[in-house]
Amino acid sequence: MQPSFPTVTVLDVPFIKTTATQLLETLQQRILTQQNTFVVTANPEIVMYAHHNAAYHQLLQTADYITPDGIGILDGAKILKQPLPERITGFDTLTSLLQWASDQHRSAYFVGAKPGVIAKLKSSLSRDYPGLIIAGMHDGYFTDDTAIIADIQRTQPDMVFAALGFPKQEEFIAQHRHVTNGLWMGVGGSFDVLAGTVDRAPKWWQTHHLEWLYRTLKEPKRLKRIAVIPHYLHLVRQQARRQR
Repeated sequence: MQPSFPTVTVLDVPFIKTTATQLLETLQQRILTQQNTFVVTANPEIVMYAHHNAAYHQLLQTADYITPDGIGILDGAKILKQPLPERITGFDTLTSLLQWASDQHRSAYFVGAKPGVIAKLKSSLSRDYPGLIIAGMHDGYFTDDTAIIADIQRTQPDMVFAALGFPKQEEFIAQHRHVTNGLWMGVGGSFDVLAGTVDRAPKWWQTHHLEWLYRTLKEPKRLKRIAVIPHYLHLVRQQARRQR
């Protein structure tokens, strides 16, 4: 991990202790100075997956910054009596970077989502971020990434966003981040929201930390994913007891 931010370790995953604004400034600076950067936006589900999967846990340790994307991470840090300042969501970080890239005429490459979503994404990005240079796009339905990686290497984008879902997006980044000295970040289902195929929770739900509930009501199949939370909190409490 980069030493520029202190970290709070929740179940052996080190989360940066900073604000979204400070992180954004740091990422912009690193892009401008062409420093290779790997950002993971992690929620309790990712932490639990890492807890049960040694290879993925090891991979997370190679990230430069792991952000607390999920109220459960903030709750975990509070239980450990090491509170984090705020949630730093992958979606908000992504849109802030895209706005900055549009203002600065910087480039980005997009990998992930369904073919139909990628087709819509191109027009929505051109409309919402007119100054952004789209270095390339590819849907997430591929068995061989050789051509995609060759394209990223050829275009040398400032930023690469992978919307492949975990653990695939982090594995993709860890394996290929050496091909360009830009920022690499896994962004889950963000392309669907950017393309307008999925609605983000309205502001009220976001500010009351109920975005997860809104999304679960919209997509009941997410219930299975929410089910990890009680087990996660139980393990964090055990960690807190050990640290006393």
